[in-house]
Amino acid sequence: MNATILSSDEKHYPVLLNEILSIISPQNGGTFIDCTFGHGGYSRSILKYPKTKVIAIDRDINSKKNASDLLTINKTRFKFLNKKFSEIDKLDLNNENLRGVIFDLGFSFSQIKNSDRGLSFHSKGPLDMRMGINEFSADEVINKLDQKDLELIFKYFGEDSDSKKISKNIIRERKKNRINTPKLVEIINYSKKKNNKKTHNATKIFQALRIFVNKEISELIYGLINSVKILEKGGFIVVVTFHSLEDRIVKYFFKSLSEKKKISRYYPDFINQKKILELSTKKPILPSETEIKKNQPSRSAKLRYANKIQFFENFEEDFIKKFQNLLQIESLSKKL
Repeated sequence: MNATILSSDEKHYPVLLNEILSIISPQNGGTFIDCTFGHGGYSRSILKYPKTKVIAIDRDINSKKNASDLLTINKTRFKFLNKKFSEIDKLDLNNENLRGVIFDLGFSFSQIKNSDRGLSFHSKGPLDMRMGINEFSADEVINKLDQKDLELIFKYFGEDSDSKKISKNIIRERKKNRINTPKLVEIINYSKKKNNKKTHNATKIFQALRIFVNKEISELIYGLINSVKILEKGGFIVVVTFHSLEDRIVKYFFKSLSEKKKISRYYPDFINQKKILELSTKKPILPSETEIKKNQPSRSAKLRYANKIQFFENFEEDFIKKFQNLLQIESLSKKL
């Protein structure tokens, strides 16, 4: 999970930029956290407004070079941190007027094309997939975890209907030789039913591995929770997703916190019903046809946002419980 998508000519296109700017209203000033800096499209646009500050976060240390000009030009208004966005509550935000937290959960063309990353099924490089600040690689996952573990990862993180067959064939093949990227693609291809879709056979399996390696489920869950904790009243949380699993998590989070809940069993009912977030719309905002023509990968983007109206403690229990099964699958990494 990393920042904005690039098209095949490597020109930078921050996805749904105009829509995001209209939501967060940077012309009114304030501090904004760009949780997935990447190539810096959102940060650069926000900093064009003179009363703004941006704190940019990215787990990929390579993104820091994209921030070099902003660090030079905006010494007092821009800060870059090589951190995971799940740790957003640990930032020093004293005296900051925090008006918005922005997540763009895509990853860039330059990251895909980097053969050392091993993100692409066209890569001849190692099975890596680490985006930064990681504990293990995809190579370790594929070559060390047992069949049942791999099946769970592929089924729930990749939503692949052939998870059992693929995991079984991986175990058989790795008894002969250690599995690399080309070999994994070969295994997926002969394991899959005939594919009449436009997507590559390996798409979902590679997605599942990337999510597992980077612990994207817990990153997203705790990134959202901690954003609510630090955001000022009246501020916005904005999230752009690119696949159904992460969108389902974001959708439930916003829905759950925008409904009235009991905040304490000790309060009388007439003052006990509270909600934290306000939704302007329950439906996601989608890219326009014009944007999709300019940047094809944006076609799968969905933007959801909410406005913080108040806060109360221990709001996260229901949200964590809802996705506990996914967090348990992620915890299989303890075996590595």
